[in-house]
Amino acid sequence: MSRDDDKQIPLDLNGTSVRKRPDQPVEESTGDSLEWTSHPAKKNSKVTVAVSFFIIVLIVTVYYATYSIWFATLGAAILLGSLASFYFPTRYRLTEDDITIKTFAQTHLKKWTQYRTYYPDKNGVLLSPFTRPTRLENYRGIYLRFWNNRDEVVDFVRHRLDNISSGE
Repeated sequence: MSRDDDKQIPLDLNGTSVRKRPDQPVEESTGDSLEWTSHPAKKNSKVTVAVSFFIIVLIVTVYYATYSIWFATLGAAILLGSLASFYFPTRYRLTEDDITIKTFAQTHLKKWTQYRTYYPDKNGVLLSPFTRPTRLENYRGIYLRFWNNRDEVVDFVRHRLDNISSGE
């Protein structure tokens, strides 16, 4: 029995686009785009060495506290999983239509129309779906980490959100 990929139903969750098949490329948009890769572990090697040493010490401590290789492995997986955005590069692509964030394990594709405000800080910019500050922003918004391109990213975000709010 052959598989018919054309009969798959695309999902549209919260206005996000989902590809029908993993091998299907992301559609190219017209207009300007901005791409960069952020890799915090490369930015400060002293912090990377200190964090890595701390993780090794914790794993060894777990092993000698439990004498279980399974608990030590589980601890290592949890620690490395929680620090994946620090150790592995994240690729960002901003286009006129959408925002693509590629991490170690997944790809997020969001539409600009989902976001209303933005809050830049020294490390990145938070895109929020709310019109005023709220505690839910960290859970519903997305954070774009800078990589020596703060002004370009903030200008691009400002331009897109201003166009959306003006009813482009």
